[in-house]
Amino acid sequence: MYRKKPNIKALSPLRSSDRRKLAEQIIASFGIELHAEDENNVVATEGPRDGHATVPSSFGALRNSLVPENALSARFTTTTGPDLTQVSGIVYVGAHQGEEQRVLWFKLEDRLIPTVYTLWKHPRIVPLLHTSDSVLQRLKVGADLMTPGLSRGPPFPSRATKGSIVAIASLERPSVPEVVGVCEIDVASLQKVQGAKGHAVRGQHWSGDELWAWSQGGKPGGNAPDAVEGWDASCSVSTPDEEVKNLTIKELSDDGEEGGVLLSQTTEDNITGKGRNSFVEGEEAAPLEDAKLKGKEFSTKEIDDIFWNAFLFGLHQQRNNHKQDPHHGLDFPLNQSSIISSLVLPFLPIADSRQTYSLNIKKTSWKNVKKFIKAFDKAKILKSKERDGGECVVLDVDFEDPAITNFVPYKLPKRENTTAESSSSSKSNIAASNPSSNDDTIGQKLSLISLYRPKDSVYPIFEASSSSVKSLYLPTELRSVVTSYIESESLISGDDKRFIQINPIIANAIFDGRSAVDKEALAQGRCRREALFERVQDKCSPFWAILRNDETREAVKAQAGTASKIQITLETRSGNKTATKVAGFEVFHVRSQPLADELQKTCASSTSVNQQAGSSPKSPVMEIMIQGPQKDAVLQALEKRGVRRTWVEVRDKTKGKKK
Repeated sequence: MYRKKPNIKALSPLRSSDRRKLAEQIIASFGIELHAEDENNVVATEGPRDGHATVPSSFGALRNSLVPENALSARFTTTTGPDLTQVSGIVYVGAHQGEEQRVLWFKLEDRLIPTVYTLWKHPRIVPLLHTSDSVLQRLKVGADLMTPGLSRGPPFPSRATKGSIVAIASLERPSVPEVVGVCEIDVASLQKVQGAKGHAVRGQHWSGDELWAWSQGGKPGGNAPDAVEGWDASCSVSTPDEEVKNLTIKELSDDGEEGGVLLSQTTEDNITGKGRNSFVEGEEAAPLEDAKLKGKEFSTKEIDDIFWNAFLFGLHQQRNNHKQDPHHGLDFPLNQSSIISSLVLPFLPIADSRQTYSLNIKKTSWKNVKKFIKAFDKAKILKSKERDGGECVVLDVDFEDPAITNFVPYKLPKRENTTAESSSSSKSNIAASNPSSNDDTIGQKLSLISLYRPKDSVYPIFEASSSSVKSLYLPTELRSVVTSYIESESLISGDDKRFIQINPIIANAIFDGRSAVDKEALAQGRCRREALFERVQDKCSPFWAILRNDETREAVKAQAGTASKIQITLETRSGNKTATKVAGFEVFHVRSQPLADELQKTCASSTSVNQQAGSSPKSPVMEIMIQGPQKDAVLQALEKRGVRRTWVEVRDKTKGKKK
């Protein structure tokens, strides 16, 4: 499989819930059906009957067969390609009854790939292609299958499309897959292979590579069986006599005329497809388009079309819902995350949770949101701009473009959720889409005030001006107290009101004579009025309070010290992933959960709320963590809640230290 032997880390048992999820993901991804007439024989049909993977009411045996109860998992690293690029993934190890533990599945780039051990137990879960034995031997040393090397076709299996996982067998043993690969082209649509050029299948694994040879006991890899029952139906080849028997009268006619008699009456129902489900009692079968969307493994072009139409759907609905607004309810510029979360994801025809894996922007030909937006810019549907840092924002949308005005909305399928999940999801969606409905901190007005209480050394100044030494004073009020004292003691120095004379009380309380400035002031016997104000304030204990809306300072308990700032920290987690942490917002009347819910929607990213390490359980300080560098989104959300940027401190730990 690789140039270097994979380095498999320590194996750990799969939890029951993880094993079940893994098996259900495999069932959905590969369209595996458990036939009701033979539940003990697990066979995947090529193209499920109703267009999506059937999930029977009881398929524990199927799950256990795909991922045995004793399954283990481990990460592995290795190198691949001519440049020895390092890659990493996950292997899933298990043993069927009476057999040695082997690698049954491995995951690369979030895609599950079966090994030959799995294919020998589960026929037809992937399309089967054929080649000559000599070519197969070259594939088993790392070569790719070229298009002229394909045999027994056309036609080829309909599921052998570009990007799909396929198995390859030799003509000598047509029912035994020995190589697993990924289609580089749409093999199913090939009309001929002779004279064609290019790679058809890129090899990923084969019998004889390191994954095949792995075992905990050090035993060699298992030999391929002589035949595997179940693959024959997908790779049977008709004999010349059988092909002649299958020809119609039209095909036998050399002159192109039908001739003879009409063997079967072609009715209108046969042409339109009506009546095909007439034997089904009860409700009617789902329309063809709906059936195609359920549980299907989409091709790249199909995923492109789905995402393109979803964005057009979102813009079309935005245009119709906000006709009076010149920007149709959008606040430009729009960042990438808000476009995906508000105008694309809600309009994807996702029928169930299993389909979420298939409909992912990474599986489109654009691969990322930036190129997706650029494609619409190229089509002149919108105008975009690339900002510093590489993010692409939408500056404007042409809502009069025919692609938007003439768009025909399609019916979105209902999500398959339980009642509890549906209720919880709807509540969370309502809260996220309309944060002000349950978050009264949005739009609040905050004022941070600084207060001062005199210390013992300046008591004489406050007592001489008949001011309380236990009260808290604003800076302006402190100035009034000092001014009153100066006037009562007649300390103004001559005609220059900027200077005051230093009397014994001020000399003892304010100027201690330790610094050069103090010594100079004492020697001259006078000081600047502003310097006295500052010295008195420094001799007082600081306090602070935050007033919300119409609150008065008498109604709020002041806190000693200086007000702490909200901390926004960007740090690297799990190697190269950036996370944003927010803490210290409680004093500004900001609640953690509504803020986290809004950031989850705005950033289209996962968020979590936890108690900050080291905080007291009696008065815990909560911390919100958001995946990705989301500093700007956090600042905007805080500003909506009345928090000024000067009250926030940003620390970026992702940047390396300067040498």
